[in-house]
Amino acid sequence: MADFQTSTHKAKWIFSQQDLKEKYKAANQRARQALEKYGATRMKVDIDGSFSYAELQSDANDNAEKQSRPKPLKVEDEQLLRAFYEFKIQDVCDAFKFPRKIQATTLIYFKRFYLQWSVMEHHPKDIMLTCIYAACKAEENHVSAEELGKGIFQDHQLILNNEMLVLQSLGFDLIVYAPYRALEGFVNDLEDFSGATVDVIMIKAMHKVAAAVVDKIMRTEGPLLFSPGQLALAALRRANEECMVFDFERSELFQLYNPPDCAYYFIVYHILQNICRYLERVLSRQHSIHTSSELSSSLHAIDLLITKLDTQSTKDLKHIDRKLRSCQDPSSHDKSKKKKHKTKNGGSPEVLDLS
Repeated sequence: MADFQTSTHKAKWIFSQQDLKEKYKAANQRARQALEKYGATRMKVDIDGSFSYAELQSDANDNAEKQSRPKPLKVEDEQLLRAFYEFKIQDVCDAFKFPRKIQATTLIYFKRFYLQWSVMEHHPKDIMLTCIYAACKAEENHVSAEELGKGIFQDHQLILNNEMLVLQSLGFDLIVYAPYRALEGFVNDLEDFSGATVDVIMIKAMHKVAAAVVDKIMRTEGPLLFSPGQLALAALRRANEECMVFDFERSELFQLYNPPDCAYYFIVYHILQNICRYLERVLSRQHSIHTSSELSSSLHAIDLLITKLDTQSTKDLKHIDRKLRSCQDPSSHDKSKKKKHKTKNGGSPEVLDLS
């Protein structure tokens, strides 16, 4: 069976926070230089994976010199746009009723791709679809490009054109490890650890909450910073804290559930509050090189990533998307003006193409 400890996932795709900052900055800087040199950042991609910057025609280039160049996106702008499309990945996977494993694999592919590239070079909407397609293949849940494109009203040829580029950017490292399987293992282990003193139904309820927490974690930088086991443990601990707030400490809930014996709930509270003790057991059993305090620091860092997850406003995203399209194709700025003029004269309003 495949093992994370000996995988390319651990060897090549777990980074420090500083590593990520440098990679995002380098990709952004390369796109800025392309904008200065070619007048646009969009890349032409062939189905064999080859690519080149889509250089403007000479007359358009001359006009670009006379007028101000499009303003490049900031690193922070790119982060917001990636975060939006990671949310859309989950939406699309839900719409197709894909299992969580495909959703997680897609998100990891998407994150890894944009460690190599700027969104100014490859639009995240196109890459998102190709990552979903590649993840379905890797997880043996094949969906044709035509079916995927048709389901969300997109040209399936874009998916195929970008496939080799995505695979090359991933270094063909297609086996990834998501926290969901680790979470399930921990929950099963926790049932054994707690014995007969805890209602299995309550642990399963905590499992459901923890899986929802993992969904959030997958939209953070966590999968690029921590192992799947650490992410799963952080989700489990956070889920336990949430369940304890609503189920075990408020006396009125005892009355609501009408328990036959409050001592039973005291035992439940005691066991679930001691998950940290369970984590120490996990460390000792796996002969981990990390101490319990180091693990606790990692779990706290993951908690902070979840807390920082923001929902971007449509207004901000529209502004960033306009900047992106202007960088990829400066003529889109003129098209946008025409659309606005049409709106003022009773035409249909400009709609942000982030569907």
